[in-house]
Amino acid sequence: MILSAIAAMAANRVIGKDGDLPWKIPEDMKFFRDKTSGHIMIMGRKTFDSFGGKPLPNRLNVVITRQHDYEPEGAHVVNNTEEAIDFCRGLVDSGAWPEEVFIIGGGEIYKQMLPATDRIYLTEIHEDVTGDTKFPEFSDDDFEEIERHPRKKPVEFDFVTYERI
Repeated sequence: MILSAIAAMAANRVIGKDGDLPWKIPEDMKFFRDKTSGHIMIMGRKTFDSFGGKPLPNRLNVVITRQHDYEPEGAHVVNNTEEAIDFCRGLVDSGAWPEEVFIIGGGEIYKQMLPATDRIYLTEIHEDVTGDTKFPEFSDDDFEEIERHPRKKPVEFDFVTYERI
């Protein structure tokens, strides 16, 4: 199983504001949709709720929460990151789902899962934005950049892929 984090991040590491993205970049939304479609996605409850409490289509939505009465329709609920990894590994090993599993947020889930993350897809936006959620720091000693694709519209940003060394 390959655990891949996917996020869009401003120059000051901001990834969210008030439970939403602080920007609208259609090409980034398409990138996210194309990468994650047909795959398992792991996310926190607040991230799932930001989709209107409905699962994203054509994906298995695995939601991490400590709320024992949280049972959203169309999603599989687990209590912690270890349980999420074990559940996903079982599905991948059975051949039911592709090998790559995506971590899609929020900030605390990225932070907790970073030590187990194999790959990071970051849309790096070349400006600072105001927000309340940040992507965790990671070291060049742990990850190396393997791909970068610059874009200019509607703002300057790069699609960047990092692999664990």
